[in-house]
Amino acid sequence: MTFWGASLIILRKDLRVEFRTKEVFNSSVVFALLVIVTFSMAFEPTSQQAREFSGGLLWIAFAFAAMLALSRTFAREVPNDCLQGLQMAPISPAAVYMGKLFSNIFFLGLLQVLLLPLFAVFYNVRIWEEIPRLLLIVLLGSWGLASIGTTFAALTTSIRLREMMLPVLLFPVEIPLILSLVEATTAVLLAGDTIVSPEIWLRIAFGFDVIFTLLSLYLFEYILEG
Repeated sequence: MTFWGASLIILRKDLRVEFRTKEVFNSSVVFALLVIVTFSMAFEPTSQQAREFSGGLLWIAFAFAAMLALSRTFAREVPNDCLQGLQMAPISPAAVYMGKLFSNIFFLGLLQVLLLPLFAVFYNVRIWEEIPRLLLIVLLGSWGLASIGTTFAALTTSIRLREMMLPVLLFPVEIPLILSLVEATTAVLLAGDTIVSPEIWLRIAFGFDVIFTLLSLYLFEYILEG
């Protein structure tokens, strides 16, 4: 079986399971929505302040909601020794990682696309003129969160308190990515009111995504066997 064929099988399996149960997606959407609503009720910023805070508020909600989704990446493989079956299958660990990565990117991206209009409504922020660049930021954010999140999810699978350990391990590593996403989002929404360009932050996010994806592909064999 080819590398990409095995990755596609893993992706289809995860999509089929999630669309059947919806346990991860529903909980992530509800949690992110609660965070957005709570912040919107906590203060009433002016239109200018809302745009200045928007990047941070948006990615706080996304980052915490992503933890719920990422924590289940390999947890659903533990019952019935499914994880051991993946290890014994005649496919490379890198293909397993790639299939899981694509499924996480899909679900995180879908989560963010659904929540962007709600965010715009609650904070009275106009996003429609900047949709192409915002979608690029969403793609880079989903890729980055999924690339390192998939690796750490596999690393914490055998830990009893994996749902608690994953954010502890993941957030310090994700700080450069989240910072670049926050700055890029804020720069896009403040277009015309700031001299800061989002391109430099997008390059940082892209570099982070590529580096951690390549590192994960190389190290995943040892992580999965461990």
